[in-house]
Amino acid sequence: MDCKISEPVVGPRSEDVLPASVTTAVKVVIVGGFGVGKTTLVGSVSEIRPLTTEETMTQAGVGVDDIAGIERKTETTVAMDFGRISLSDELVLYLFGTPGQQRFWFLWNGLFEGALGAVVLIDTRRLEVSFDVIGRLEERGVPFIVAINAFPDGPTYPMSELRVALDIPDSVPMIDCDARDRVSSRDALLTLMRYLHTLTTTPPEPR
Repeated sequence: MDCKISEPVVGPRSEDVLPASVTTAVKVVIVGGFGVGKTTLVGSVSEIRPLTTEETMTQAGVGVDDIAGIERKTETTVAMDFGRISLSDELVLYLFGTPGQQRFWFLWNGLFEGALGAVVLIDTRRLEVSFDVIGRLEERGVPFIVAINAFPDGPTYPMSELRVALDIPDSVPMIDCDARDRVSSRDALLTLMRYLHTLTTTPPEPR
């Protein structure tokens, strides 16, 4: 009788295993227009190797995707980005980055299922790509904060002017962020969590 040597069972890497102390997991979505830095943020802050679905941009996107201001961009997310970060021994965030091009927005429906909140990344070079994103969040009733991503060649404006330009209510936090920096990206997520906490503890205004 032939004896077959079974292949070793390959499981998750030790650094990818969820700590036994975790008691709460929260789903958070990172949204924004095309090329605002969503993949970069997930990758910089994730404690596990992030899952990305970036593909090389081809001629098929010419005339469809608006790359004005980001002409040097060569890859784009076609489904989602995924990462994980532990904010404490008990609390872990699962991060889902959405595709930016409108032709992939139909995927948002599944990505937003079960999400408690969102971080909206803004590129000051192209504020207009954020209007529809914010509008969709407001239509869905998804709580969000706004993070102004730092680009070396991006113009800077007072936060008050950006709030008016984006039509963001005073109650919604707006912060500066560098998606390339782990600490800055983590702080953006912490801001969202603090905001979500205030929404659950602040009594509703009387009508």
